[in-house]
Parts: sequence; C-alpha cells; structure tokens
Amino acid sequence: MELKNARLSEAKQRLLEIQRRGGLTSAAAVSEPKRRAREIPTPLSFAQEQVWRLDQTAGSLAPLHNESITIHRHGSCDPAALEASLAEIVRRHEIWRTTFEAVEGHPVQIVHPAPATFKLPLTDLRTLPEGDREKKALDLATQDASAPFDLNHGPLFRARLVSMDDADHRLYLTAHQTIVDGITVFDIFPSELTALYESFAAGKPSPLPPLESQYADFADWQRRSITGEAMEKQLTYWQAQLAGKLPILRWPNNDARPPHQTFRGALHPFKLTQELSESLRALGRREGATLFMILLAGLGALLHRYTRQEDIIIGTLAPSGRKQIEYQRSMGYFLNPVALRANLSGDPSFSSLVGQMRDVTLSAISNDDVPLQLIAERLQVRPDPSRSPFFTVALSVAPDVPPLPPGWSMTYMDVESGGARWDLYLELNDRAGGMIGRAQYNPDLFTTAAITQTLEDLRLLLQKVGADPAQRNSSL
Repeated sequence: MELKNARLSEAKQRLLEIQRRGGLTSAAAVSEPKRRAREIPTPLSFAQEQVWRLDQTAGSLAPLHNESITIHRHGSCDPAALEASLAEIVRRHEIWRTTFEAVEGHPVQIVHPAPATFKLPLTDLRTLPEGDREKKALDLATQDASAPFDLNHGPLFRARLVSMDDADHRLYLTAHQTIVDGITVFDIFPSELTALYESFAAGKPSPLPPLESQYADFADWQRRSITGEAMEKQLTYWQAQLAGKLPILRWPNNDARPPHQTFRGALHPFKLTQELSESLRALGRREGATLFMILLAGLGALLHRYTRQEDIIIGTLAPSGRKQIEYQRSMGYFLNPVALRANLSGDPSFSSLVGQMRDVTLSAISNDDVPLQLIAERLQVRPDPSRSPFFTVALSVAPDVPPLPPGWSMTYMDVESGGARWDLYLELNDRAGGMIGRAQYNPDLFTTAAITQTLEDLRLLLQKVGADPAQRNSSL
C-alpha cells in the first residue's frame, strides 16, 4: 500500500514504508557490516539476548518461544529432495546450526559445521482410516511444537513430514525464537525450501545465490554500532516516552492475577471479512496510516472501553534488525519488542487516535534498537513477577510475502506449543480475501469464551470506525 499524504514528511513516509515492509536500504546503515571470523564466539544481538535470558527462567514453565508453521505439498512428494533441501538451508544459514553458551554470565553464539545430510522424520498416515488422519497429524505436530529445546546443544529447530494421502503432504516445522522471526518463517524459509525442492527433484543444482552475510555478522555489527551516543539517543527518547508512572492494564481480571506468570498459552484463530479489511485499508489511505496503525488504534480504543483507563501501553515487535539491506535475506531473530503508549484523555475521535498512533509508531521504529531490559534499567522499573514489564497485550501484522509456487501453500496457526509470552498477542495477516489472524492467550487469565467475545468486540468496533472515523471514543 503506497501512502501519499501531504501531512507526512519525506522521512516519515520512508519510515512508514519500513514499518510496512520491515526493512531499509544500506544507506541507513550506522556503519558498514563486517564478516566476523567464526572461530571467535559472537555475542547475541540485543533482542536475541532478551529471548535467551527469559528462556533461562520461564522456559522451564512453558515453551513460550516455540514457533511453528506448516508447509503443505499438494501432489506427489519426494522425501529425498526435501531432505536435501533442508540440508542446504542449514548449510546456507549458520543461525540454524547455532547453539548458545554462557561465558562468565554472558551468552555467546557457537556456530557449528554444516552436516553433510539432514534426516527428516517421516510419518505415513495413508494406512489409517481417512477420518483418523487429521487428528493423528495434529497430535504429532503438537508433540513437536510443545517439546522444549536445549539451547546449549541444539538443534534449535525440528521438522517432520506427514503424508496424509498421495496428494497431501505436510512439513511441520517448529523452531526456537532465537533463530527465527516473521520474515524467516513467512518468507525466507518457505521460498528457499520450495525453490530448492523444485531444483533438486528435477536433478538440478541449487538456484539460490550465496549469502554475503550471516546472523552472527549482524549481531556483531549491532554490538559495535548501537553504543555510546547512538544508544544514549535512543534511551533518552524512551525515557521521555515512558516517563511518569507507567500504566498497569487492569484487564482481563483487574488485579486478580496469579502471583507469578505461568507463560502458558493457547491459540484461537479468527478472520476479518474482505469487506471489513478493504474498509480499514481505505481508512488507512485517507488517514496516511498503515493497516497496523489502524488496528493499533482500534485495540487501544477497545481496551479503553474495557478498563476506562486513559493511559494504555500496547506492545509490538519492531523489525529493528532488518534496517540493513545486507540482512534482508538472512534467517534469524531480527525483532525487538517496543512499547507503544496511547493517550485517550479528552475523548478523542478515532481519527485523532489514529494520528496519534501513527506518530507514536513512527517515533518508536526510529528508536527500536534498544532492548526493553535496558529501558527498564534506565527508568528503574521494579520487576513484577506477575506480569511482563511495560505491557501485557501486543499486536502485530505479518509482513507481505510473495505467493509460493504451484503445488505449495503454508499455514501458521494450526499447531499449539502450549506457551505464550504475553497475556494476549494478536497477530494478523492481510490477504486478498480478508485478514486472518490468531489470538495467542494465557488460559490462566482468559477463557475461550472471553477471547471469542474480545475478538467479536474488536470486529464490531473496527466496523464502526471504518464507516465513520469521526466518532468519539466514548461512543465506540
């Protein structure tokens, strides 16, 4: 979606495009990335270290960092070609053969040699009664998705091929968040896997160009570049943005929470119709805002309706690490959680709230390299074992990705890991037939009925503001 609005400066227009696509050109680089010698252990990136440290404690409670997708093969399937394709991906991307060790309390990345082959577990369900196959396949995928990873020994991903019938084959993939992000699982991995498979199955060599940079190079570059004045500038921004008493969201159960976070999770898929999606896209064009900003304003308005709080923080995952063109096709964890603060005092119109969320988002993605832990230390935020710091509700919109070749498709909300990082995390994917999404929630805080009602309330609110964004928040 191209945004052309006179109210936005050229720089902000560019940042909007970053937020939509998740990347910058190398002209925005702080310094030129350099290839790091692999015999030297590499530190983790800022965001990667946050995930690693949380996993050291919460990881024993639930697999909150396990991410799963399903690649569907329609038609005949050659397991040997699939194994060769996975072996080549592991060879190409060092992060998928990386483990982590703590050296004097500081984690480092250990890149291991590429294995010569990849053994893919294969389960053939064609001998089962047709009515039993779906449940069996989902049971197998759920077992893989919910099993913990050993970050010290690896591997940090697992794959399983399940054959449902002669023309229905599924590759279930689960990976630890330290080695993947949205671009990795929605774009790079599926596109490389299918391209390699089509070539290898035809007896041809890999069609993929060599990678110039690896994730370890990014982590090393970030540690060298985002320091001193650059770090202080961003910390100063967040110190001002999150100044004063931080709001604690009194939802879903006011203050009735378990004394300690359980990090348990469940998934609930949902959909917004094509008509509503088009209405929201049109509203975004009129307001000079991305679809994410429209949805962010809608979620903020809904939380205000539930709590009557005027100061609300909602989180998102900013693609901070993909601002360098050198890493656009690198797999790994390039995301950083950021806190987006909404001021709903004075009963603003929805249009006004969208403008506020546009400015807040643009400013945040200009300062999204600093991890929340450093911001918490600067603000002297006292840890609360019952909730995540800064925010407990998060929202994201999956990046636009090209379609897969004929004979392939992908789904990403059909397997549960049993873990969740936040109380509620809404992830949406904008498609031609409407938006599809998943609500990842903690069942210790929400019932399935409560999540269903929340999503319906959000849908109705978005429907109203799509038709009339001038409505005041009190009327929504």
